[in-house]
Amino acid sequence: MEVRFNRDGLVPVIAQDSETKEVLMLAYANEEALRKTVETGKAHYFSRSRKKLWMKGEESGNVQEIVEIRIDCDGDSVLYIVRQHGNACHTGNRTCFFTKLEGWE
Repeated sequence: MEVRFNRDGLVPVIAQDSETKEVLMLAYANEEALRKTVETGKAHYFSRSRKKLWMKGEESGNVQEIVEIRIDCDGDSVLYIVRQHGNACHTGNRTCFFTKLEGWE
């Protein structure tokens, strides 16, 4: 199965910790980011705001080492299973999913 990119040439990518199975973050990748990820073994994404390719940890040092890459049954989302070095979130939290939705228990 092939990856199906959206009309902007992007696909959502979920990063999951290989040991804890914790969902770390959601970002987007274009074809170049996926290719770089496969070639280097380090997670690469495409920044929609900066309109450029970036490697996770290139500034923070919090690199995501790829263990496995999977695609979903429709081919329209990607899962990076990673060894997370440091925190995944730019806020300093381990995961980007640290805030509970108010009113939901």
